[in-house]
Amino acid sequence: MTAKTGFFVVIMLVLSLVECGAAPQGTPPVGSPGGSPGGAADRVPGPEYRIQVGDRLEIKFFYSPELNELVIVRPDGRISLQLIPEVVVANLTLAMLAKQLTERYAADLNQPQVTVIVREFGMQRVFVDGEVATPGMVPILGQMTALQAISQAGGMKDTARTTEVIVIRRGAADTPVALRVDLKKARNGSNLAQDINLAPLDIIYVPRSRIANVNLFVDQYMRKIFPFDWVVGYKFWF
Repeated sequence: MTAKTGFFVVIMLVLSLVECGAAPQGTPPVGSPGGSPGGAADRVPGPEYRIQVGDRLEIKFFYSPELNELVIVRPDGRISLQLIPEVVVANLTLAMLAKQLTERYAADLNQPQVTVIVREFGMQRVFVDGEVATPGMVPILGQMTALQAISQAGGMKDTARTTEVIVIRRGAADTPVALRVDLKKARNGSNLAQDINLAPLDIIYVPRSRIANVNLFVDQYMRKIFPFDWVVGYKFWF
């Protein structure tokens, strides 16, 4: 997979599939954790953001600007800064990290006032592949649907099979599952629910021809991407 291999590496940390067909009883609605967009729940602020692997952080020292840095959270959840040992930052809120850094720098600085800003969200992206103009990574800010992500990837080619678009996502207990959506119905307005909300690190695959066996397709597709046998004990919902 040449150039596309790089942006798929991130998925190896978190990837899986969401169901083909209707969601099983008890499964959260496909799309955003809060359900369908536009509802009252969408207007309620969520929990405070916690730092994730791949986030790009700006560390600013108000009284010691020479120590200001832009750092990326490594896969081990740590960052490296001047004067102090490595810091584990994954799953901390911005306020928690700022407080921790202020305390750590207190021995070296007279006024160690620190603030932390997320300049780029490492996990806030999806991946679009298949019959689209520019396959690759698409950043997501707030809610994004499958059609919106495909539009950001340049739109579908004339050869795309819009009735069988596959969304790949992490399922319960990291069990890979998959969802087949009919974006033709979403585009012509006959079933807007087919244009589902996406979750971070989803893969949207737009096929060229009919996928008769989704299980087999996903298995073969993912094995082309990953250099190891990651598909162990997975299942698909139909």
